[in-house]
Amino acid sequence: RSLQIFRSCRWNCFRFANGSVKNPDRLDFSLYKNTDETNPRKKNRRILVAESDRLSYVGHNFGAGSLKCNNLCKYYVGVLNKQTMQMEVHNAQLFNMQPAIPDCTQIRKKLALSSRKLNQVGSDTLQHAVDKAAKTVINKKGLEALQQEVADAESQGELALHLPPCNADADKQENVYPFDNLLSPVEFEALEEAGSKMAAVTSEELQKMRDDGGCLSVVRHLENLPTADEARVKTARCAFYLSLLLKLLLTVPFPLRLQNTVSASMRAKIAAYCLALLLHLGHMTADLTLLHRDLRITEARMIEVAKSMGLTIIRPARAKADEAGLQDNHTQASLLLPLVKYEQFTERRKRKKMH
Repeated sequence: RSLQIFRSCRWNCFRFANGSVKNPDRLDFSLYKNTDETNPRKKNRRILVAESDRLSYVGHNFGAGSLKCNNLCKYYVGVLNKQTMQMEVHNAQLFNMQPAIPDCTQIRKKLALSSRKLNQVGSDTLQHAVDKAAKTVINKKGLEALQQEVADAESQGELALHLPPCNADADKQENVYPFDNLLSPVEFEALEEAGSKMAAVTSEELQKMRDDGGCLSVVRHLENLPTADEARVKTARCAFYLSLLLKLLLTVPFPLRLQNTVSASMRAKIAAYCLALLLHLGHMTADLTLLHRDLRITEARMIEVAKSMGLTIIRPARAKADEAGLQDNHTQASLLLPLVKYEQFTERRKRKKMH
């Protein structure tokens, strides 16, 4: 695949790009150099030409097709004199020999022009078909209905990105949103000390948590801690973990005008994870009213998150006028199998972009 020829005590090593040469003796080599020897950039430029009866090859040590290795290191060729059995070492450089095809450029230009014409015809045909299909759909459904569908699909897509890992085909409720995916065994064990303190809170400390606000969902479960050891430990540890998640959403002023702000997407993700944890603590039922107050999001947004998780929404019955002020009705969410597949959220308000 490579040959060497000797020129003025300098060896030029070359290789052929399209294969090995079977009869190198039939090749006629010529070496050309730049005539401008005063220019330091041009005086070392060389062009090597190898001609045969069928094809010619050209290689050069400059330009885009040259081998960059000539600039990175030096090459030497050792020549053994069989009579004296001594090795002579000569400087060498590499050439990549490319076949020179006559009129190749013109052929390529014609092929490129033909390809562009075919692509243009295909593009015009496709655009015409798309326009026709779009007009048909718009005439059938109406522009406003299509815009609403797009907005609803984007809303569902945004929420789907923030849901915890879900196994919709699970045969048990607790396996739909597996507990280990919400709180890994390592993390659960790390909460041992904090969970013990949470399980030992006094009534005064619970009242302070109520007054401070922001952890009403946690307080509700601490007020009703299970008596069984395993369930009590699980509830206490999860309650502490939930309190940490809820504190992430609080906006706390920092020095130098910095604030701990949470984006809407992260708020939705925390809401989904909190809801999934509360389902495990509440026998697959959670209080959405308390949670949306803790998360400081609207009830409508909280219901959207619950619906995106496939939960069944249980709204409170309307109370009479004289009883409405005496009770605090809460909206609940339950995980029932199979999961509910809701239609697109038509009740969601359109957000106006502020420019």
